[in-house]
Amino acid sequence: MVDVTPKRKIETQPARKETILSGMQPTGSLHVGNLEGALKNWVNLQEKYWMYLCIVDWHSLTAEYKDTGDLKDKIFQMAVDFLAAGLSPEKCAIFIQSEVKEHAELHLIFSMLISVPTLTRLPTFQEKKDQLDSYGFLGYPVLQAADICLYNADKVPVGKDQEKHIWLAKDLAIRFNNTFQKVFNEPEVLLTEIPLILGSDNRKMSKSFDNHIPLDYTEKQTEKRLLQYYTDPKKVRKGDPGRPEICPIYLLHKLYTPGHKQEIAPPCRTGELGCVDCKKKLVQNLNDALRPIREKRAELIKKPDYIWDVLEDGASRARHRAQNVMEKVRTAMKTNYRKEKK
Repeated sequence: MVDVTPKRKIETQPARKETILSGMQPTGSLHVGNLEGALKNWVNLQEKYWMYLCIVDWHSLTAEYKDTGDLKDKIFQMAVDFLAAGLSPEKCAIFIQSEVKEHAELHLIFSMLISVPTLTRLPTFQEKKDQLDSYGFLGYPVLQAADICLYNADKVPVGKDQEKHIWLAKDLAIRFNNTFQKVFNEPEVLLTEIPLILGSDNRKMSKSFDNHIPLDYTEKQTEKRLLQYYTDPKKVRKGDPGRPEICPIYLLHKLYTPGHKQEIAPPCRTGELGCVDCKKKLVQNLNDALRPIREKRAELIKKPDYIWDVLEDGASRARHRAQNVMEKVRTAMKTNYRKEKK
């Protein structure tokens, strides 16, 4: 059974632990790619660091600002999956970005310290500038920097492709400290080796491609999706030699099948193991691995008050930390007008 007892105590950060900030845009229920790319890493990190995990709803408005009708449900579903995957409200603050208004305040201040040409050179702008042209899109990395610095994060767990955005947060922290006085830590990248997870069409697993395996799938739905997967195009039938290193099914075997190097790869290469049988082996192993998460998810989904309580408690703890940092920011900038000595 899931412990659904709300915990409302605002905790202070233990001195022995460094602080981590990470976040994810609310897209609803998560999938195997999210589990392997972020959630499992966060579950491990919560044992070693003081963590703030932010559901970044303001960031999601960059592309979805016209369609916010289902945003509340997406946030709820994501929070359920966070907890089902093993994140503990006792070990990390899980909260909604927009419920801590200090994110917007620091974003505004940081926007004064950065030039437009710097932002236009960032990879994320270059990749999507033909589809998105709002200031929100241009300033996305500045808000991301504010997210990080607002909690004086020591480290940010990211893959190699996100390293430049952490560099920007560090740069803005240095600029602020040099312009006013030292308030911010200089956040460092905590590089995470993110396994390549491909979807059924051999592209990166993504909800937008509808090639993903949602955590809320039933075991039958998981089987159906896996049987639809593309495999090695040169391995048409059993007996044909395969190349497991390019097969998205084998990439999942590497994560979910113990002994895959002996039991899956060699007979695939010789043709002894056909693709259908290979997929069926994965079906069993993947469903076995996801079963505890799915069982916990099924219990949590019945407790909406508990989920919102976790998010409220997380926001209270995050707000406590953010307000302390912003008090130092205002003091450094001499904008604490009513507290300034006459």
